[in-house]
Amino acid sequence: MGMARLDRYLSFDEVNGVLTCESGVSLAQIIHDFTPRGWFPFITPGTKYVTVGGCIANDVHGKAHHVQGSFNGCVESVRVLLANGDIVEASRTENEDLFWGLFGGMGLLGVVIDVTLRLRRIETTYFKQRAIVTRDLQHMLEALAEYDQLYPYSVAYVDAVATGTKLGRGVLTLGDHASIADLPPQLAKRALALSGPPRITVPFELPQFVLNPLSIRVLNSVIKFTQAHGGAYAHYERFFYPLDAVGHWNRGYGRRGFIQYQFVIPLEDGYRRLHAILDTIVSSGNRPFLNVLKRMGSSAGGLLSFPREGYTFAIDFPIRDDLRALTQRLDAMVLDAGGRIYLGKDAFVDAQTLARMYPTMPQWHALKRKYDPQGVFASDLGRRVGLLPT
Repeated sequence: MGMARLDRYLSFDEVNGVLTCESGVSLAQIIHDFTPRGWFPFITPGTKYVTVGGCIANDVHGKAHHVQGSFNGCVESVRVLLANGDIVEASRTENEDLFWGLFGGMGLLGVVIDVTLRLRRIETTYFKQRAIVTRDLQHMLEALAEYDQLYPYSVAYVDAVATGTKLGRGVLTLGDHASIADLPPQLAKRALALSGPPRITVPFELPQFVLNPLSIRVLNSVIKFTQAHGGAYAHYERFFYPLDAVGHWNRGYGRRGFIQYQFVIPLEDGYRRLHAILDTIVSSGNRPFLNVLKRMGSSAGGLLSFPREGYTFAIDFPIRDDLRALTQRLDAMVLDAGGRIYLGKDAFVDAQTLARMYPTMPQWHALKRKYDPQGVFASDLGRRVGLLPT
């Protein structure tokens, strides 16, 4: 069900930064309209081209989950159209079960009509940043642990072509919002500068032969250099949304496209588990284009919210005939580690595996029966992974 036309603002509290808007409002729209007034989305994923309703359905997280949690933390209330036609309000104090079921519920409990959420007060649209080059996976995890509470934002690029003793090497990028006093004069003059439209556009789907070991190696070398030499300050576009700067960047994967496989596993025994997963990927021949590692904190989430305390890896795989078999092997390793995959990015997981990854599935089914007993709201994903009770 498309909600993009529900894109109006309904009210805004300029003092406290509380915005009520329809669910089809995008983060890009909020940034464009409210950043010049000194406000920015409180939680944002790696693209701004997502709607507020979509952020709720996936309970999105960003580079600051270890200190700020996921999207539910900035939402005060929602109005939802239920399967029986009723419109109800859900919050932490009213219809609480529905409220928490919506986060990570993939839109299967009802239609979110409008949302009241808090924005973040900012002085500038720039970030102070620091890059740390790591030599291997152990060094990377040590750096993540050392700087976990020192910077609110952290994300690590992991070299997709490194093997052997260099497995897991990469660049950890750390950041925090810059104040006007932090900025050099040339940036302070345009402290709340907005980004423009993409400067580069991939005009067509690239031929499949472009995706080869050499191109992957070159791309990773460029990414590593760019991340390691990012400078002391970065604009929000580069810091949060580097891919948004390239129009139709997905065309670079060709007609077959790609999947992003994302999982989270507990911190305990994390090095051994991650090392084994990376070894499995390298030996499979399915070389990813991009690996992104983050450390998540503990925070409240919905029944099916993905985030939990641990290490989360997001891996971009070009589609190949044997990719499903690899993801099934990875699913088993993630499950054995006590982790789970991210439904918002899933392509292949089966219902039995997902039920073991999310032990709250019985409570979810009970909630689905309560608010949608006839199964009015359904999806191919919901049917495949067992979100629709039988």
